Amino acid sequence: MVPWRRSPTQRANIVARPPYYYIRAAGYCAVALLLLGGPGMARASEDSHQASLAKLIKGVSSTRMLADVTRLSSNDFNGRQTGSPDDTRSAGFVSQRLGQLFTRTDMAATRADSSIVSMQEPVTVQHIGDKAVLELFNGQHQIAASVGTDYLPILDSPSVGVTAGVVFVGYGISDPARGFDEYQGIDVRDRIVLFLRGTPRHYQVRVSHTEKERVAREMGAVAFLTATGPVRSAYELRRGIPPGPLAFYGRARGGAELPLPGAWISTDLAESILSAKGHSLRTIQKGLNQKPLPQSLSVGVIASLRWDTRQTTGPLVNVLGLLPGTDPSLKDQTVIIGAHRDHFGRQAGLVFPGADDNATGTAILLEVARALVDSGQRPRRSILFISFSGEEQGLLGSRLYIAQPTRRLKDTVAMINVDHAGIGNGRLTIGVQGLSKDVAREAGRAAGLADTLDLYGYFPGGDHVPFKEARIPTIAIVSAGPHPHFHQPTDSVETLSSEILERVARYVLALTWHLANHGP
Repeated sequence: MVPWRRSPTQRANIVARPPYYYIRAAGYCAVALLLLGGPGMARASEDSHQASLAKLIKGVSSTRMLADVTRLSSNDFNGRQTGSPDDTRSAGFVSQRLGQLFTRTDMAATRADSSIVSMQEPVTVQHIGDKAVLELFNGQHQIAASVGTDYLPILDSPSVGVTAGVVFVGYGISDPARGFDEYQGIDVRDRIVLFLRGTPRHYQVRVSHTEKERVAREMGAVAFLTATGPVRSAYELRRGIPPGPLAFYGRARGGAELPLPGAWISTDLAESILSAKGHSLRTIQKGLNQKPLPQSLSVGVIASLRWDTRQTTGPLVNVLGLLPGTDPSLKDQTVIIGAHRDHFGRQAGLVFPGADDNATGTAILLEVARALVDSGQRPRRSILFISFSGEEQGLLGSRLYIAQPTRRLKDTVAMINVDHAGIGNGRLTIGVQGLSKDVAREAGRAAGLADTLDLYGYFPGGDHVPFKEARIPTIAIVSAGPHPHFHQPTDSVETLSSEILERVARYVLALTWHLANHGP
């Protein structure tokens, strides 16, 4: 971390500032609460650390966390879309909470240093207008479809007003070199294509949504529909991907081409479209999964897509708070706890509260910080808390930190990422890369949760990805089982389980304590 050079006047101004404040530059705002270590403490014994951890875990409160989730998912922040004033206000809420913790009287041994500013070009914020229409006709009969329940526009979709026939193209893959081309022998020019998310089981190459969209455009399609198939993959089952439409940004940022307009539709609606001519989507998908034989076809349905979009710019806001280590030989090493704060805001006339995704992770981050401060015990290694924005728009906040870190990346012991942690079957899904799974198991035993862990290796998706790419060990934590309100406007605090939320917080606290005080 390179300190600023300050004049006497600048130093005087810093002393006069409140515990937290914003500095804006080039449309980007980053808030940091950085604490530097005071007098060191003697190395605690193993027994002392275990006793301290037991006390920490006992003090975790689901009531406090649910109160934070309720506030973050309320109309005060309108879904916390990255780059919006709503998300900037939510950053202020998190900053204030950390400031209240780290500037308390009993933290006098730890003094607050000045804020550090990271800069980035303004982010683009896109909003789908309040009236977003998808109409489907089978001859003279309309197939009923309601926004939010049956369909949602892809959130980076451009304005659209198009009516055309629908052509089903399986998984939307065109790969003649590997002998699997679902566009072969079928004309989709000036048509709306319907494809399934993911890939068939026999096809071992990952194909992104962006690639499917690109192929559809090159083949002459004017729009697309996408859906989760009725036959779920192992990944979809593990993540509890629901059958309904999901809010989703379809393309990686930086592409020169205008996105193809499109919508995510429910599994049931996709089934209704295929059944217009007597076809079964489930049967077709089973066949596609068994053999590389395309089953594309015109379904005899006319679709009409109509909505307007608008774009604005605004600041991306990360909030950082540092609890410094006390061991002279370890305090320069860092354990990072991260949770993204952003969600989808208001789209297509619907507000996306984002309670499970990821007000829960944010509340856990705040509760772990509170527990560590309240304990009076200071970790041997430093612990950096990061509330990221921009996760839903391509991991922008975590990528920003990797590009402009406040702590040396080479001395980062591990990054713990907490995401959608309040719904499920009561078990915890843990993705470990770069560390022994024994570390995750030990934390489970310490938290009294050893029998509830499902351990995996690295899994893609989430703010841990840029850290993994930077060769930093990561542990990603989500509550296991179905998340039926994932990326939907029904993701509200009423759907959460206080028991699951508390269970995840206890585990994150035990894992953080272990990594901050013992060898990884």
